[in-house]
Formats: sequence, C-alpha cells, structure tokens
Amino acid sequence: MSTFLDQILADVAHELSSTKTRRPIHEVRTMLADAPPIRDFHGALAASFGLIAEIKERSPSVGPMRAENVAGAPDAYEESPIVRALSILTNAHHFGMGIERLATIRARVTKPVLRKDFMVDEYQVREARAFGADAILLMANVLDAPRLAGFHDLACELGMEVLFEVHTEEEIALLPAGARVIGINSRKFKSTTGFVGATGSSTSDFSLSFDAFDLAEKLPANSLHIAESGISPDNLSLARDRFDAVLVGTSLLRDPAGIRACLAQFEEALP
Repeated sequence: MSTFLDQILADVAHELSSTKTRRPIHEVRTMLADAPPIRDFHGALAASFGLIAEIKERSPSVGPMRAENVAGAPDAYEESPIVRALSILTNAHHFGMGIERLATIRARVTKPVLRKDFMVDEYQVREARAFGADAILLMANVLDAPRLAGFHDLACELGMEVLFEVHTEEEIALLPAGARVIGINSRKFKSTTGFVGATGSSTSDFSLSFDAFDLAEKLPANSLHIAESGISPDNLSLARDRFDAVLVGTSLLRDPAGIRACLAQFEEALP
C-alpha cells in the first residue's frame, strides 16, 4: 500500500523535473559564485539550547498556517533570544513555498537558515546553496546510505551543514560517520493515515508518535541532537533533557495569540 511519503516523493520528482527545465544546472552553478557567505548553523545550535524556528504556509498534517503568523515570522525569529536558526520549507506542492522564499527570508535575518525539503537529487543541494541556505535536511527514510554520504560530502564541499533526520534505530545506522547534527522526527511519514491537512484542516496532528524521541540515547554522543515535530511550550519537557535544540513550526505558526506570544511561552518553559 502506498504511504503518504510515497505520494510526497512522487510529487517532489515532478516538481524537480519542472525546476530543472526552468533553471538548468549550469544556471545554478553560475548562481553559486554569487551566493551569500555561509552562516554557522552548527555553531548557532551548539551555543545553548534553543529553537530552530520554521516558516511554511501549510502542512499536510494539519493544513494552513495563520497568514499573519507566517508574515511576521522572520522578524519575530530574528528578534527572539531563543531562536538559534530558521528552517524554511521549500516544497511548494505540500508546504506552499518555493526556494525563492528562502532567499527572500534569509535576506531579512542574520541567523543561519536551513533548507527543509525532501532532498533526492544533487541538483537540490547545489540549488540550496545558490539561494543562500546555510544547511540542508537529509532524511534517512528517503535516501540510502551511499546517497546520504554523497549528499553530505557535497554539502560540506559547498560549505553547508547537514541536519540528518531519522525515525528508527535502523536509519541511525545509515548515517555517515561525519554526521554532526542529527534530528529525530516524531512524524510518521510512512503511515497511510493521519495527514488530514492534505484535504482540509485540523486542530490536532494525528501523524505524530513521541515514542520516537526515545531513540535519543542511540544517537552518536559527539553529535548535536535535535527533536523535530510536535513540540510546543506545553510539552517542551519531552525534549529539553535529551536534546540540544528543538525544531518548531506548527505550534508557532498556528498560535491564535500570535507568533511572538508563542515564543514568549517557549521562553517561560525553558529553565
């Protein structure tokens, strides 16, 4: 049976084919020469516990974000003392934003920026740096060990950091020895259910399993550990003692009180 991840990857392949036609690789290589200087993603996260704060227009798990929160996110994240870096979704079909938004947002902030997408081709790695990304996400449930290592090597060659994402102990074993930042995602992308935002909107996210965070003790001790998905001020304790940072998106971008109010709650929840 086809999983939701299978659907996403099919859409990614179609979107990528169109992008390559519109912007051939030789144009991307030309853009690389003018890419802005790298900002230290690893250093920003290593400084102290904090947030990788996300920007996206919508999510397949719950549906649209609040437009006013999305619009105010760059400035709010730049001003927040607990936001260490930004995560920008660049998957237009499922998250509503393309790579061009990453460049626009990065120009407004001074903090490192992660390109969060379903990376399946070296083209996307070079494209990320060409548009200003300081780091990229590589998912171990999408890429095999050789491609994880190869994409990591290319990212490092371009000066970028890599956030590796895992969901199981088997995926941890696929990571290259040089992995310095590793995230555990509590979202069940290989499920066939729970992604209600694909067709509507929901106040609850049914695609999460916080049991995945128990894998933290299996991660290499010399890497930074990131908790991804489902973290809010109310459950920050799930991650605070076992991780070096949390990647937060929906709880910030859908908070009816506003994004700054939600960031203030995160600050209050920190010891």
